[in-house]
Amino acid sequence: MTNDKAGRPHVEVGIGALSFEDVINVCRHDATVSLSEESLQEIEKSAQQIRDLAHDETPVYGVSTGFGALASKHIPLEQRTALQRGLIRSHAAGSGPEIEREVIRGVMLLRLSTMATGRTGVRPEVAKAYAAMLSAGITPVVFEYGSLGCSGDLAPLAHCALAIIGEGQVRDSEGNLQDAADALTEAGLTPVELAEKEGLALINGTDGMLSMLVMAITDLDRLVRLADVAAAMSVEGLVGTDRVFAADLHELRPHPGQIAAARNIRTVLEDSEIIRHHQGEHSTYVQDAYSLRCSPQVAGAVRDTIEHARSVALRELASAIDNPVVTKDGRVESNGNFHGAPVAYVLDFLAIAVADAASISERRTDRFLDPARNRCLNAFLADDPGVDSGHMIAQYTQAAIVSELKRLANPASVDSIPSSAMQEDHVSMGWSAARKLRKSVDGFTRVLAIEILTAARGIDMRAPQKPAAATGAVISKLRETVEGPGTDRYLAPEINETVRLVANGELLDAVEQTIGSLH
Repeated sequence: MTNDKAGRPHVEVGIGALSFEDVINVCRHDATVSLSEESLQEIEKSAQQIRDLAHDETPVYGVSTGFGALASKHIPLEQRTALQRGLIRSHAAGSGPEIEREVIRGVMLLRLSTMATGRTGVRPEVAKAYAAMLSAGITPVVFEYGSLGCSGDLAPLAHCALAIIGEGQVRDSEGNLQDAADALTEAGLTPVELAEKEGLALINGTDGMLSMLVMAITDLDRLVRLADVAAAMSVEGLVGTDRVFAADLHELRPHPGQIAAARNIRTVLEDSEIIRHHQGEHSTYVQDAYSLRCSPQVAGAVRDTIEHARSVALRELASAIDNPVVTKDGRVESNGNFHGAPVAYVLDFLAIAVADAASISERRTDRFLDPARNRCLNAFLADDPGVDSGHMIAQYTQAAIVSELKRLANPASVDSIPSSAMQEDHVSMGWSAARKLRKSVDGFTRVLAIEILTAARGIDMRAPQKPAAATGAVISKLRETVEGPGTDRYLAPEINETVRLVANGELLDAVEQTIGSLH
């Protein structure tokens, strides 16, 4: 990634794979986009091959035929522009709430990346139109429902393609709703008239589910490190032992994620006066509950699941997905690479891991509130139990979210509803898996925030014993905007503020600025 002339982040799309960083910069940081010279040459080469085939008497799917169950119908040359335009109009059939801007930018970028490989047969002007819309901040309006995760994310991609032909609605860089034709004109762009195969090339891809997978993995990379911090804060606030996190114990079961999580918790708890005070002769506790003691095992399994998902995402980013595809030796071949199963499975797998990570976090929070288990803290961490309720209902909120996450963990990819007159008789539902994973990541963020808010209160109530430097840094950052222990007060704003600090990375930054980067 570089910067453009205006100093904005800039991503050049070439024949090779985009990186996670490229995707995030375009999706979330409004990076401008261009195509490499090499990719433009490859695009023109395959476009010429399509032009040659368009005049061949032999029918070629998507070039001189209809689509899906209508693939056997030959289309006369003079009707093929209308064929491609009609394909986009008819497939732009989404419904439901509007999809988030960052997701749609990802959809467009990843479709552009496949075009840049030169395997789709589109002309350079089509690819340039996508790059120009992204750079201008024009975002097509796309709706929640319409993709079955097979034959591409059809309706979402069609809504994007509709905008480059000057139809449908878009949002400009300021978020204002406009007709696509007007927005293109204001940006100095011209609608594209689609030629043979181009409409089909714009809608056959896993771009929607893949963009959401990349963003989810990026968010989870940060959240799993903070989950280790939250676990450490709970161990400390509940005066647990740090001996179970010793390196040699985890080397006996060498899962890489588990080893990393144990190292993080061990590092965060280093030199905790609270834990040191309650060890040895001061301790009457034989061992901690699973939610404390087994934190690295669960967090480690989540990490290893993320790494598996990352490997799938990287392979998908390196893919050229279209149907039919223009092969390197000039053939135009139908294929099934648009099927979303590889991506759908890991999206569902991540939702399962996230639900369990949130579940163990909620269990640690609950221990703080029960005087039979919180090791000499007030019931519900209340200032005056009975008069005050403390964090009682914060845990209810956590429990409600965790229950929702368990429902979201039910896999979408095991479902399939046949479509297109049984031509498309097995689909992946990968788009649906991606949509629910986004909800899962948001829920996990909120659950972690409530654990941190509760653990910070519990640690404060251990005064005058001092926490470790890392956990103390979290509490200091939190206390800039969220009050410490006291009588009951309006709690929702404090939860929401903690959610903000979790989501934007400020709490994790506070830790890593104190003790260095976590793993």
